[in-house]
Amino acid sequence: MNTNELILAVETSCDETAVAVIRGGREIVSNFISSQIETHERFGGVVPEIASRKHVESITLIMEQAMAEAGASFRDLSAIAVTQGPGLVGALLVGIMAAKSLAMALDLPLIGTHHIAGHIYANRLVHDIVYPSVALVVSGGHTELVVLESEGVFRIIGRTRDDAVGEAYDKVARSLQFPYPGGPHVDKLALEAEEEIVLPRAWLEPDSFDFSFSGLKSAVLASINQSRMKGEPLKAEALARGFQASVIDVLVTKALRAVQAVGAKQLLLCGGVAANRGLRAALAARCEAEGVPLLIPPHSLCTDNAAMIGAAAHLKWKHGEFTPLDMKAEPGLSLEQWSVRG
Repeated sequence: MNTNELILAVETSCDETAVAVIRGGREIVSNFISSQIETHERFGGVVPEIASRKHVESITLIMEQAMAEAGASFRDLSAIAVTQGPGLVGALLVGIMAAKSLAMALDLPLIGTHHIAGHIYANRLVHDIVYPSVALVVSGGHTELVVLESEGVFRIIGRTRDDAVGEAYDKVARSLQFPYPGGPHVDKLALEAEEEIVLPRAWLEPDSFDFSFSGLKSAVLASINQSRMKGEPLKAEALARGFQASVIDVLVTKALRAVQAVGAKQLLLCGGVAANRGLRAALAARCEAEGVPLLIPPHSLCTDNAAMIGAAAHLKWKHGEFTPLDMKAEPGLSLEQWSVRG
């Protein structure tokens, strides 16, 4: 098989308009991202309609920039990949229509790609993945433990029952009056804190790999309200440290337990919250202590980007598993069903 095939990948699942060109599923030839953070910051979160409009404004220009940076023409491409889901349906549609139009115009295969598969295989852009492995997915909309049985084959063994960890960070950040996105502010405050307000851990059933963060979020709000009622100054640093310590304790413990349960050879950290310094450090220390190889992408590949979509799409390319041009956006697309059929 040709290992120099070029895949142009498009990612518009939320508030980042991103296009990348990937060679052979592993080499980033170009990777452009147009962020909408400043636009949504005034609203304290992503407004879906505004996100869709911004994608429409940016997508053509970002495609042209990605191709120019790659030093390639559209005729050099082997396939067009695009995030099919999960994500905001309006945002997904912008990328899908752009990708379909390009695939049809160039008579190239279209590869509808799973957003979370992209986050997982962002690791393959910088590391060799050995199977079976376990992926801890932590992002704004997802918190999952995924077993990779073999290349491109996924099995979810744990997921959040309420808030995703990224959602919990943003809600706590808002309650502490931090601007959007709030996660990095909480992480910074937690690492600088000298005191800690100890908060509960939701372990759920003894054998469960699921997560729950709504109770922790409520405990933070209760602590804030208690301080206000007593007229005491809010110990924001101590509260941030307690919140982050609770989150990390549960994530790290369950991830390592999953590795042991399935006999995984590696643990992969993936998703936007993988950029959290406290989580990265704690997971690295625990994995080193237990002799578990840990893969973490660089910060630039943790948050939403198109390079990761190209890496995941290459799994389908290798097996000739292409997507019809009547593909629809699927906000609830199943990771397990998207698995490579082989």
